[in-house]
Amino acid sequence: MIEAISTREVYCNARMTVREDEVRREDGSTGLYGVVDQPDSAIIVPFADGGFWLVDQFRYPAGRRAWEFPQGSWPGETGGSQEDLARAELQEETGMRAGNVRHLAYFYTAYGHNSQGCDLYLATDLTPGPPEREITEQDMVQRWFSEEDLRRMIRDGAIVDAATLAAYTYVLLDRQA
Repeated sequence: MIEAISTREVYCNARMTVREDEVRREDGSTGLYGVVDQPDSAIIVPFADGGFWLVDQFRYPAGRRAWEFPQGSWPGETGGSQEDLARAELQEETGMRAGNVRHLAYFYTAYGHNSQGCDLYLATDLTPGPPEREITEQDMVQRWFSEEDLRRMIRDGAIVDAATLAAYTYVLLDRQA
């Protein structure tokens, strides 16, 4: 087991804290870990008519646009349950409301350097409405894709978001249960 000897905050904003921990390993050697602390997020898979609703937006850190399932975390001091968060992200990004939302899994998005976990929900019985996007999502677009299209997009690199790829894997596993 690795134990923290000391920790110092390097950077902090409303969405994350970056810290540097000095650690001691089992053999007694020491080292450093850079850790990004973020609140848990939720991702929601909108499934309808044998396909999926995806959103496309520019992701600044990657410097590119890509398709993904609606996802996010509570801004600032806002809060609620993870299911509430998933429903809010679905409505905000696509305008849709789900008649049925079911929890499929909890996973970590990048646990080698990030503390953030993610709750995954499957949304069905969808009712369309107008999106209520945040200012940072003003370039976002949404579109329905058949499952065949989704698989092609994964193969072709149009879907590169790890949470979306994990979510689709869990959807496939859920069908086999």
